[in-house]
Amino acid sequence: MKLPLPSIKLSKSLTSSFRYLPFLFILLNFSCSSYKKVPYFKDLNRDSLIIENVKNYVPITVQPADILGINVSSRNPESSSVFNYNLNRVNGNMYDQSADNPVTGYLVDYNGEIQLPLIGNFKVSGLTTSELRKKLTEVLLTYYKDPVVNIRILNFKVAVYGDVQRPDIYTLHNERTTITQALTLAGDLNITAMRNNIILVREQDGKRNFIPIDLTSKKLFESPYYYLRNNDEIYVQPDRTKYATVDRGFRITTLALSGLSIIAIVLSNLYR
Repeated sequence: MKLPLPSIKLSKSLTSSFRYLPFLFILLNFSCSSYKKVPYFKDLNRDSLIIENVKNYVPITVQPADILGINVSSRNPESSSVFNYNLNRVNGNMYDQSADNPVTGYLVDYNGEIQLPLIGNFKVSGLTTSELRKKLTEVLLTYYKDPVVNIRILNFKVAVYGDVQRPDIYTLHNERTTITQALTLAGDLNITAMRNNIILVREQDGKRNFIPIDLTSKKLFESPYYYLRNNDEIYVQPDRTKYATVDRGFRITTLALSGLSIIAIVLSNLYR
């Protein structure tokens, strides 16, 4: 004689809980897949020390519209100071000496030349600051004994905008600045930024280049675009998550305003 199997009845609350399992499963999978897009340089081996030769760095060269800061010293400092662009005001205000003053420095014209005291027009475009320093030192030997020349590009700047913490135009004091360093200045990417869809905008030889950059691959370190040039622009595109967040907030606000409008209309009709 077979005994009937006991029937098992699930509680109503437990049964209703099972209905949420597919949703939780999808949510967990979505979270995992989203996280995979976040880390930088995913193909970098983190288990051991890696040493690579730097082969992609090319020193920047002076270009038209650059502003050069030139400082010359010699055994006759009063005479050589004529090259130093120090525009002190009579009242002692030092603003005119700051890098914020567009008058300070030598502007490279569209012929690639600057105009120097005693020397006149001087070709500078296409030279690195190191090459220009040597060239100018040789010329100044005609006028001074043991001249010492220092040169810097005063308006070396890049723009970082899009889905970053602090979008802005950043003045750089180091000619060897990288994309990752510029993004760090901007506070790094937001969590909603697309790390494999960054655009570097660079003007070169009269042409504007739009260069795709992928931060998720270590190949970026080998890229000829890893080191920045003057007036480069870096655009970081947000993913759909950011738009969805803004759109959801906009829709909630719209619905709330619509509800308040309806209530106002009903109340106005009641109290007529």
